[in-house]
Amino acid sequence: MIKIMPIYGTRPEAIKMAPIIQELKRSALFDCVVTVTGQHRAMLDQVNELFGISPSHDLNIMRERQSLTSIMARTLVGLEEVFAEDRPDVVIVQGDTTTSTAAALVAFYHKIPVVHAEAGLRSGDMHSPFPEEANRKLTSQISSLHLAPTAISRQNLLREGVASDKIVVTGNTVIDALMHVVEKDVSFLDERLQFLVDSGRKLLLVTTHRRENIGDGMKNIGLAVAKIANTHPDLMVIFPLHLNPAVREVILPFLMDHNNIYVTQPLSYGEFTKVLGASTIVLSDSGGVQEEAPSLGKPVLVMRTNTERPEAVVAGTVRLVGTDSALIVHEVNMLLCDADHYSRMARAVNPYGDGLAAARSLAAIGHMLGFGERLPDFDVSDVVLGASTKAAK
Repeated sequence: MIKIMPIYGTRPEAIKMAPIIQELKRSALFDCVVTVTGQHRAMLDQVNELFGISPSHDLNIMRERQSLTSIMARTLVGLEEVFAEDRPDVVIVQGDTTTSTAAALVAFYHKIPVVHAEAGLRSGDMHSPFPEEANRKLTSQISSLHLAPTAISRQNLLREGVASDKIVVTGNTVIDALMHVVEKDVSFLDERLQFLVDSGRKLLLVTTHRRENIGDGMKNIGLAVAKIANTHPDLMVIFPLHLNPAVREVILPFLMDHNNIYVTQPLSYGEFTKVLGASTIVLSDSGGVQEEAPSLGKPVLVMRTNTERPEAVVAGTVRLVGTDSALIVHEVNMLLCDADHYSRMARAVNPYGDGLAAARSLAAIGHMLGFGERLPDFDVSDVVLGASTKAAK
């Protein structure tokens, strides 16, 4: 059997890697050796448990307030030891984290082919998102197979000189994961959160964690959320707050003393999808949320000045608002007060996937290794046509 090692360390990586791991485990061709770095400890473990994944290797690298350099160094050294003990034939990395770039680099040093899932995303600004834009560009340089989620991602790679036969458009596996989880009967550990989701009240879901927003940007976000809560007392703001102390220290003072702002600890992925599904509007600087929310018909206001996921902006389900507090407040007000504007953004057509990305990924890996044929590339027009047909019935 061919030994394939998916390597990941953060919650978003785990969510998007899980469908590929499930496909690998169902295949008789591959021995799937899951390796995690623990870059996000508790949040990573929650996702593995949700999808029934038991890692074979766990580097457990996370230390309080550690730097990007420390994450990179500990991952490089830890994976060197793993490869000496359990050398894979192929390594799969996901996205744009420090874990993914470090894993790709160690595999390259050992002359092991690297498969890059969610390849080809580009914002065009090396410092935004930071360090993700640099990470994904570096990973692309040493990958043998590029699993691009969309045609735009494929074009980005072609412009950078990647051979077309090394690129497969798969759709994004986050949609596979979302479809899997929304069917689960998930109960909230927090009874108040369960009550809010069941209440039918208008909900604004807010998340923020981007490094480039820490500081003045995050202060503006906190100020905007407080103003929105004051302006719309009937609106309930649910704010799962990131564990990063640098985020919490800036945001929390703005959220105190508001009866309609409920700050929670980071939610498990199952809980988060339930809140996402119950929300009226999503306000976030997350990449994954930009991909997930359109599948559930939720307008997303992205608190960044650019995005490596332009497909939903073009489709009209996502809008960039930056960290200007006045603009954030204005755009939320528009969605709450203008039903036509809300309806236009809430079109439930997702340009990022159809739930078959993992199957396309596995077929592409098999083809790279000389087994079988690739599946047809993901084509967003098929999703749009399907949604239009469904709406017409």
